Amino acid sequence: MFETLQPQPADKILALMAQYRADPRETKIDLGVGVYKDATGLTPVMRAIKTAEHKLWEDQDSKAYVGLAGDPAFGDAMIKLVLGDAVARDTISAAATPGGTGAVRQAFELIQMARQDARVFVSNPTWPNHLSILKYLEMDMVPYRYFDDETRGVDFDGMIADLKTAKVGDVVLLHGCCHNPTGANLNAAQWEEVIAVLKSTGATPMIDIAYQGFGDGLEEDAAATRAVTAAMPETIIAASCSKNFGIYRERTGMLMVVSQDTSAKGLNQATLAFLNRQNFSFPPDHGARIVTMILNDDAMRADWMTELEDIRTSMLGLRSDLAAELQRLSGSDRFGFLAQHRGMFSRLGTTPEMVEKLRVDAGIYMVGDSRMNIAGLNAKTIPILAKAIIDAGI
Repeated sequence: MFETLQPQPADKILALMAQYRADPRETKIDLGVGVYKDATGLTPVMRAIKTAEHKLWEDQDSKAYVGLAGDPAFGDAMIKLVLGDAVARDTISAAATPGGTGAVRQAFELIQMARQDARVFVSNPTWPNHLSILKYLEMDMVPYRYFDDETRGVDFDGMIADLKTAKVGDVVLLHGCCHNPTGANLNAAQWEEVIAVLKSTGATPMIDIAYQGFGDGLEEDAAATRAVTAAMPETIIAASCSKNFGIYRERTGMLMVVSQDTSAKGLNQATLAFLNRQNFSFPPDHGARIVTMILNDDAMRADWMTELEDIRTSMLGLRSDLAAELQRLSGSDRFGFLAQHRGMFSRLGTTPEMVEKLRVDAGIYMVGDSRMNIAGLNAKTIPILAKAIIDAGI
């Protein structure tokens, strides 16, 4: 039977990683893979994670299954982290998932169950796996304008015009903060206008928040998600712990469904549990448990927040230093957008041909759409990258 299988498209980032590993140049720079790295190139285990894991090793007395939706304490902790007091707890249903990707997949399946004909509006560009999963599920996708290659900022007028074509039963997928892959974000006034458009069209917002704490701070990065959720009758939220807790391989995520009609909570919660049962049965618990321990312990939470803030400010420093070096070399402020973007990524706004030229000529590895992982830089590599960009004529 397997002779009928067809080759699937290669993952571009995985292919890029293989090219990078095979490159013998000592000056090569990996700006492709989407994980945080410190100045030494290591993705470290955070101090609070080590503390929580040690305590878990000492105290845990069973590896029995948790519930289909995961440990309720994890749900409570994540809801508080992401939503704060934006909405009442009895409006929220939640289920643990294998990473933020698992939450996104479950969210799309939930939408499909609720509305077989739902269209999902996605930003152009967006995280490629959004598109891949939607295509696999054969769901209708509608791109909306988002990134302006000229200004390297948000094409807000285009975005609003496109979102106005949504209707009741459609879903608008939004990035809660630190837009991936562009790093370009909406301001508070623009978020309010997006909310007004959502209200006028009757479309349902779905928010993917994978980088809370990497942009302007934990509370600041949650502000848009909270504002949308408080304003709308229904909201879907996919949250990830991979980045802000540094537990990529533990696959720790959470899917939340908010309905201002509290009578819907029971059905929503049962549906989330059903979806988990069909896809993977009980969700993984190790990452969820250590996150719960950290968020519920004052000392561990304080240490985690301190280290997270160090990571955030480090990336802001890298952004500022790169923008400054490019300004020095070019005599122009045309790269100032790099200091304004937030999160791990920025989109340089150049062609795939120029990206390939950077790889061939200078060993600079970034995704073909010119998305680069700012966290892949350090003080030594910033001048190399800046020179390569200017030499390439970008």
